[in-house]
Amino acid sequence: MATTLQTLDRGLHALEIIAEHAEGISVADLAEQLDVHRAIAYRIVTTLEGHGLITRTLEGPVRLGAGISLLASRFEPQLRAVAQPLLRTLAGSTRATAFISVAQGTECVVIMEAQPEEGLLRVGYRVGSRHPLTRGAAGIAILAARPPQPEDDEAVCRARAEGFSLTRGQLQRGAVGVASAIASPQGRSGVEACVGVVAMDDLDTDTAIREVMSHADQLAELIGQ
Repeated sequence: MATTLQTLDRGLHALEIIAEHAEGISVADLAEQLDVHRAIAYRIVTTLEGHGLITRTLEGPVRLGAGISLLASRFEPQLRAVAQPLLRTLAGSTRATAFISVAQGTECVVIMEAQPEEGLLRVGYRVGSRHPLTRGAAGIAILAARPPQPEDDEAVCRARAEGFSLTRGQLQRGAVGVASAIASPQGRSGVEACVGVVAMDDLDTDTAIREVMSHADQLAELIGQ
């Protein structure tokens, strides 16, 4: 017996497809990608539109609607409630600044952080900090979670093989960063995010790697990635 509701599954899959097309997608193309009759795709679109999750003009393409932003805003407090205790634990076990970063376009942005309780020399890596995805442990970890690309450099390939990235001095002189992607289920898209720590040269990298990878797995399970 099937363990999923087919109609709901198609609707969620449709949202994933629409989210991947910033320019919008026609109902016909959506039907093709869902492998369903166009009439079924129209019913899915109409239902999602009724909940404000997508928007469309009479003849125009289908795009994500404002309802998605509302859902996202309600998700953030839940993410904080789940992730903040884990970040505090990670900061304590590594004696380093712990963080969660996400991809926004071509940049990596810190959305949560926790500091170790001990009065150690800390790195200025705060909520709202941003840098190119191609630099720093967090950005490299996120790129490594994507499908391989011909332009991937050695650091991204190594992080993909090892499950973590380790960088030194790329964003701040003397700073050492370790990060690991918060994995999505196979074949499903999710938030492009990673968990990591950053400290000065005295970071115990063996402990940091072990703890960061463990906490990335825990977060993926808790937030349903």
